[in-house]
Formats: sequence, structure tokens, C-alpha cells
Amino acid sequence: MKPLLLPHSRPLWVGLSLLAGLALCPAPLRAQSVSSWMTTGDQSKLLQPQPAVSFGANSGGGTIINVNEGTTYQTIDGFGASLTGSSAYLLNQRMSASQRDALLNDLFTGSGIRLSFLRQSMGASDFSAYGNYTYDDKASGQTDPNLTSFGLGKDLTDVVPMLKAIRGKNGNLKIMGTPWTAPTWMKEVPTQWNGGWLSTAWYQAYANYFVKYVQAMQAQGLPVYAVTLQNEPLYAAPYVSMRMDAGNQAAFLKNNIGPAFRSAGLNTKLIAYDHNWDHPEYPNDVLADAAAAQYTAGSAFHGYGGTVSQQTTTHNAYPNKDIWFTEISGTVGSSFAGDLRWHLSNIIIGTTRNWAKSALEWNLALDQNNGPTNGGCTDCRGVVTINNGTGSVTRNVEYYALGHASKFVDPGAVRVASDSQSGGLETVAFRNPDGSKVLLALNNGNSSSTFKVVWNGQAFTSSLPAGAVATYKWTNTATATASGPAVGRTYRITSVNSGKALDMASMSTSNGGQAQQWTYGGSSNQQWKLVDSGSGYVRLVNLNSNKSLDLAQGASPTANGTLVQQFDWNNNSSQRWLITAESGGSYRITNQASGKVLDVDGVSTQDGALVHQWDWANGNNQKWTFTDLGAARTALATTGSAADARLLVYPTVVDAALHLTYNTASSQPLGLSLFDLTGRLVISEPARPVVPGANNLTLPVAGLRNGVYLLRVATAEGQLTRRVVVAH
Repeated sequence: MKPLLLPHSRPLWVGLSLLAGLALCPAPLRAQSVSSWMTTGDQSKLLQPQPAVSFGANSGGGTIINVNEGTTYQTIDGFGASLTGSSAYLLNQRMSASQRDALLNDLFTGSGIRLSFLRQSMGASDFSAYGNYTYDDKASGQTDPNLTSFGLGKDLTDVVPMLKAIRGKNGNLKIMGTPWTAPTWMKEVPTQWNGGWLSTAWYQAYANYFVKYVQAMQAQGLPVYAVTLQNEPLYAAPYVSMRMDAGNQAAFLKNNIGPAFRSAGLNTKLIAYDHNWDHPEYPNDVLADAAAAQYTAGSAFHGYGGTVSQQTTTHNAYPNKDIWFTEISGTVGSSFAGDLRWHLSNIIIGTTRNWAKSALEWNLALDQNNGPTNGGCTDCRGVVTINNGTGSVTRNVEYYALGHASKFVDPGAVRVASDSQSGGLETVAFRNPDGSKVLLALNNGNSSSTFKVVWNGQAFTSSLPAGAVATYKWTNTATATASGPAVGRTYRITSVNSGKALDMASMSTSNGGQAQQWTYGGSSNQQWKLVDSGSGYVRLVNLNSNKSLDLAQGASPTANGTLVQQFDWNNNSSQRWLITAESGGSYRITNQASGKVLDVDGVSTQDGALVHQWDWANGNNQKWTFTDLGAARTALATTGSAADARLLVYPTVVDAALHLTYNTASSQPLGLSLFDLTGRLVISEPARPVVPGANNLTLPVAGLRNGVYLLRVATAEGQLTRRVVVAH
């Protein structure tokens, strides 16, 4: 019986998909040098740039800080403080225009520390220059149910003009509004500024008050990103304040302010709690009420009681709700060195390692007398001190603590995993939207520490004196050389250890196809195109399947031994690879998600040895060479469209040969070959001439065993691959 070819019951058209990749200058993709800035407890260095270092081989021991982009946490909104009425007054009225402009540049632009988040009191707070006020104050005995008298009032003198000036410096500024009290006529005791409770009769009017605030600020060109429902709701302070327990807040959320914001079409976030770490049961109780929780984005914390880990208590209970850290104040009379440690450990590093999207200090600015005050603390310190007579500025420890984060961590950055040792080397790491990495490290120990930072299988070494903090920033972008692999090109990728090619097993075109090594035979499953995926990373796309090299689905993305497969591109970090030059023209290939490298299992030299990931150990089974095969192109097994038709395969065999018709506009030679599903070449015909138009061709298949084979047509236009079945 003659062998029968059974790909379909009728002729099949096979299309060719060509990807015209633009070949950039050949460039191995490697990490740039690392920039760093340091502040020391003795103030000899204050956000001072340090000599640059570069990533190199990860060798030797010692203290190690691993930075792993494969594990991500919350997105960062920003770092900042509160432009209290006192701060705004000093900026607007106690400084010259040139002094003010210089300070705002220093605080809110990239030439300084680039703060990007301000929390604003809705009316008076304990730091107001004009006493107690709200946006709808009435004489004793009067009310205003429809809020016809609502207006920003005293905020228009200093606060609003300064917010506009700041927003002009930093267009990414986020504004959070927080009330210290409702208008007194809404309270159970209508004349009470300090403490007291909101009357249930005025819940809806108070919800409408928030709506009017957001709308009034928007009308001033000041969009409000979020509001918290009450500053420190558990504290009946001896200054302007109001109580609101968790049950009250949940009721206000679900019955009043949530529906009011929705009805008004406001997308301003509603945030619960806004008080100290020591009562996580409050936000948890609010979030436990599903009707209330639907309206709230999460909860806010202060740092005057409890421990920062209690933010994680709330996160773990409600992981789909966000957390903000919104207030802590410096105190005059304390030491710079001690405060630097405390603010870095607890506020900048501590809050963000415990899920905070923001880290905010209290007053942005106070004067040399720690005021003006409105009944609040008399020893609070601002981020900066403004002399109310001369306008001169002193930068306090809070300025440097914030600056180590705000100057380098962009809004929208994502926190990524980093090793941290409480009381020792404490760290937090971020990946910015542009792909750059930022690592903050505090030496909270009592002696100098030298350590190694390991990222993507590479390392650099640094030292920090006791009590010092440093920020490290690096990117990974292409660096031009004469011979490295370049995006937009197609490569054979060969193991230095075995001399065998990176191969997709069984010519697979399916998701989950396994990567292996195999003797190179020129088939498309052994050819890979490099596609730019941003920030110096590439995706490795198999020419046969058009799928991307990926870590095995369902396996631990960071474990040694996780297998490597192919999968449809879905923009995951597990599909991004960093190609770094090693010695002798070889390269390591590092996965972004895990920081581990492409490795041949067991240092094998055999065909079919699996490819997985492993920690970089400088082994030849972890080193690869790239042989340039030309501009990237992809052969896609498909039924194609008439416009793409090149190849017609006939399902019957005549005279022990496969018959096909190839249509071309070219006269370039054509080669035919057949592979088994291990990628082994079983039939290869010499290149034969073709003419423009239809070319009738044959490929002998006598003697082949039953099974599935891959037919490849190689032309100057690219390659066409088709799966066929031979049955005897």
C-alpha cells in the first residue's frame, strides 16, 4: 500500500506571516551603572550623591540584599506632607516671591525632593493661622440644610493660592482632603468645636458638604484625589475635632456619602479610619460591612500609637482594599541622628513594607516658634522651618527622610521584594513605571555594614555607616557594542556547554510546549526572534509557534528548577528576559520575574535535556551564544487567507511522493525538508529553482514510518511550516 498523507480531506492553503522587525544597532542588554545618594546621622552627608558603581558578577559571600522584581506588592501614590493653614500662611505671607519660588522648586520639582502628595484639612485644623472655621459656619441657633452658604472661605487667602502654585510646579500632585470637624450646627452640641459627635439628623447634609468641597476645589483647578471621612475619629482633642466611631462611619459611608458621591459622578476615593496603628479593629469593622465597603477604597493610618505592622493586619484581613499612611510629626529637641533612623525605619521603609501607598509627614512648614498653632502641639516640627521675619529656610530631618524616597520613586511605582533585617539593614525596593529600580537601605545597626545587592543574577557592593541611609537607582537599557544580540533579529541560541541549540520540543505550536536543547538542524523551532519589551528586556519568540519563552504555568516563578516553556504573550514579567554579556562572546539570559537564569538541566550534553531556570553559578550550561540568522520573521502554521496563499498541499500521495504547489512572484530557489516531532531532520531536498507563478513540486516520502511530520518550505521570503500525517 502506498503511504497516505492525511492532513485534511481537501487541499490546504498554508499562509506565511512575516514580521518585519527593525534591526536596531546590535546591542547586548545589560544593567547600567548604579547611582546612589546618602544621608548620615552626623549630617556630614545630606542626600549627597555618591560615586557610581556597576553591577558585576555575583560572586563571594557576605551580607546579601536580594531585589526580586518577580514579587510585587502595592502601587505607590506618592510621598509628601500637609499644606496646613499655618504652612500656607508662611509660604504666602512670610516669604518674598523669589524665596517662595525657590522653596517650592526645592520641595516639588526634580531639582529638589519632588514631593507629590498633600493632605489638606477641610477647614481649620490645629495648625491654622485664622482660628476655627469650616466651609459653612452659621451663627448660634442657625442651620443651612441646603448648604447655600457653602464656600472655601478662609482657604482662599493662603491655602488655595499655594496649592495652585505647587500644582504649577508638579502636575502629578495628589490632594487628599480631611475634615477636623463638621460645621458646628451639624453636631449634637451645636456650639462645640472640640470633640463631640455628628448629629444623625445631619448625616446627609454632611455628605453633601463633602460633595461641594470636591466640586469647589475642582472649580479652582485643584482635583481632589481622595478624602478621609474624619481626622483621628477616636480622639476628642482639646482643639477643633470630632468623634466618629466605626459604626457611625460605616453608616455614613453606606447610607450617605457613598451614594452622594456616586450620584454626583465623583471618582474621588473615600478612605476610612485615618488614625493610629493601635486600633486596626476600627478599619476592619468598617470594611466588614459589605454595604459600606463597596464605597471605600481602603483605610488610612497615623503613627502616634501602635506599630506599623498593624497596617498589614488590615491588609491581610481585606487584601483588596488599599492602605495609606497619612500623618506623623517630627518633634523639636530630638536628635537628627535618632530621628533619621526612626523616620526611615518606621515611616519611609516601614509603612511601604506594610502596604502603604503613601507616606506623609504632618506640617509641610512651620516657623521658628513651631507655629502658628490653633491649639495643637507646641513642639511639632515641619518638614522645613521658615523664619517668619526673614523668610529663610531650614531643612529638617523630615525633608531628608522624605527626599530619599520622593526624589527617586515615581508615582505609579510598584514595590518589589527585597531582603530586610529589622534592626540591621532595613530596605524597601520599587520599580518605577519607566522600568528603573530604586532601593532604599537604612543601616539601623550600631556599626558600619558592607553588603551586596543582588538583582537579576548580578551584584554590586556598597557600605553604609551606622545610622546612615542610602538610595540606589539603576536602569537596564541597551548598550551598543559591535557584536551583541539585537532586537528585531532572529538567532540560533546555543548552549556553550553542549553546543546544542535552544529548541521547542516536538515542533510544538501549543501553549506549554517544553524548551529543551537539541542538535541544530535549521528548523524554525530552533530559531528565536528578539522583541523589545521595554526597559532593556526582550521577549524570545519562537519562529515556529510565534509564542514567547516563559516560565511554566502553575509552578513557583522564583524556584530553582522551574521549567521553561512557550506561551502566548500576555505581558507578564515571566516572559521578559535580560541578556547580559559574559566572557568569550557568551551571554546569560535572566528572567525578570525570578532573577534566575536559563540553565540546561544537569549540565547535560544530550539531545532532549530540559531547559529550566536556576541561580546564576557561572556555569557553561548557563551561558549561551547567539548566531544571527537575519531580520526577524515568523512562520505561522495556519490555514491562511487567499491573499496570503503560498502553498497548496495535496492529501493523496502519488508514486510515493508528496505533491504540492508553491505560488510565488519570485525566482529565488526553494528548499523542501521534513522533520519528525523531535525536530530531527528526516528528509532534505537540495534547493531547486522556481519561476514566478505556480510551481508543481514533489517530495519523496517512501519508507517513512507512520506518524506526524513537519513540512518546511524555505525560501528567500521566509519559511512555511505545516504539520502533516503519514499513514501506511
